[in-house]
Amino acid sequence: MIAFLGQGRMGVPMARRLSEAGHQVTTWRRGTGVPVAAAVDGAELVITMLRDPAAVREVLAAALPGLRPDATVVEMSTIGPEAVRELRALLPASVKLVDAPVLGSVAPAADGTLTVLAGGDLAGVRDVLAVFGTVRECGPPGAGAAMKLAVMSALVPAQVLLAETYAYGEAHGVDRDALAEVLSGTPLGVLAERLRTPAPETRYALGLAAKDLTLAAWPSATLATAARARLQEAEAAGLGDHDVTAIAAHVGGRPAHRAVPINPATVPATNGFYSHAVRVGDMLYVSGQAAFDSSGQLVGEGDMAAQAEHVFQCLGRILADQGAGFEDVAFLRTYLTNMDDRVAYGQVRRKYFPGTPPASTTVEVSKLFMPGLLLEMDAIVALP
Repeated sequence: MIAFLGQGRMGVPMARRLSEAGHQVTTWRRGTGVPVAAAVDGAELVITMLRDPAAVREVLAAALPGLRPDATVVEMSTIGPEAVRELRALLPASVKLVDAPVLGSVAPAADGTLTVLAGGDLAGVRDVLAVFGTVRECGPPGAGAAMKLAVMSALVPAQVLLAETYAYGEAHGVDRDALAEVLSGTPLGVLAERLRTPAPETRYALGLAAKDLTLAAWPSATLATAARARLQEAEAAGLGDHDVTAIAAHVGGRPAHRAVPINPATVPATNGFYSHAVRVGDMLYVSGQAAFDSSGQLVGEGDMAAQAEHVFQCLGRILADQGAGFEDVAFLRTYLTNMDDRVAYGQVRRKYFPGTPPASTTVEVSKLFMPGLLLEMDAIVALP
């Protein structure tokens, strides 16, 4: 039996192909109330196709009680090689892990013409992966995940570049169709045609493209970093669920917004009256982070260490979303409801700032916005 975890745009047609190929498939999606551990119970093969590294970690951690000791997990999301290593540490040693992200969108997923970039030992899963399309063996565990991000580091910025190319042409009176025709005779021709008229249906979501470039960020990736900023601007304007080609209409020759709201899916959602952070140029302003979970429930009631740990983890995920780390924090402000808790708070803080600390202020307040909260923390960050 195969358990397929994730029934989004890609997961649905991929699971359907497995069923049509004669495999017994159990599907699972978030929000149905079905425990993921129950969905994987008895499955020899578990496939994940989820949004990002945080989602994969969360779902597989919840699946652990139901995993067979001899199961194989095939991770097909785009999460990067570091996340694959984290999954290897999370899963029992007896559980085999293969990373196999795909190149292609919804239509190739439906007709079985994806390119599967596989890392690790494919014995026992090669035929299953072939149901999705052409399987390319990339090397040891993590190699498939690295290959996927390397490819997206070229394809996604190229589309942003072409969006700006069309915007330049429009601003200077160049006919769009004529420009597309000229570009068709260059190595960029296929992508130029794709960007000429943004796709009405979502094949590869703009928000996912921004996420992929965030995962692929590295210090010298200047073009990818600039493209990511453009995509995040479009995402903040409400285009995250549109096809990535919507960037062409968004750019449209307009100046970029100077303040770009940032609300990563890796931290509990806000109440809608503020954003988790706002990026302005190479500075990031992080709103007050507090210890509540994705359901809005308090974490670590009465326990300063537990609440501080949760808050620092949330801050870390926001930093990671922008390619930054705790070493990039320029200023940290902490509000405590009882200054006597500062020792317990300080012990946790030193884990995240073991060296020279940032500029900071710690103040005592009478209460915070949710009963039971012991601290709240905001920050100013210099982005890499």
